[in-house]
Amino acid sequence: MSITVLTTGGTIDKVYFDANSTFQVGDSVVSELLRQAHVELPVEINGLMKKDSLELTDADRAAILAAVQQTPGQQIVITHGTDTMTQTAAVLAAARDKVIVLTGAFSPARFAMSDAIFNIGMAFAAVQTLQPGVYIAMSGQVFEAHRVVKNLAAQRFELRSTDGSTDE
Repeated sequence: MSITVLTTGGTIDKVYFDANSTFQVGDSVVSELLRQAHVELPVEINGLMKKDSLELTDADRAAILAAVQQTPGQQIVITHGTDTMTQTAAVLAAARDKVIVLTGAFSPARFAMSDAIFNIGMAFAAVQTLQPGVYIAMSGQVFEAHRVVKNLAAQRFELRSTDGSTDE
């Protein structure tokens, strides 16, 4: 049984062209990151789209859910932009009996000091050890997706408390 990786774009795959931050989402770097990390597990990588997560539509999220539901295996890692990762995770809650781990990066994998390889590693460890559900693996933590919010100012994900505030 292999781990399926679905790529959607986001910062992890961005390519910057100039000092004015002109960018486009490039080809996925996941296979190269796995090669560098000496991952020898069976992996199937499927590129679904190349979009900044702020550009994802409801139709895109439905396509991601359909791809998850059509994946024969139960272990799925999804690379995704961080800005709307929690919205996509909420849609993916409809997928039952699968371990789904979303991850991304706060800086592109092509940057020397990127968090991308660490986050991919966390996602791969998480998808192999967690019970079915939807999770977000970022910055050394694994969160149940419905319990997390992105703190844009701090550039991190945080637990959402039951009253809607964040726990630090």
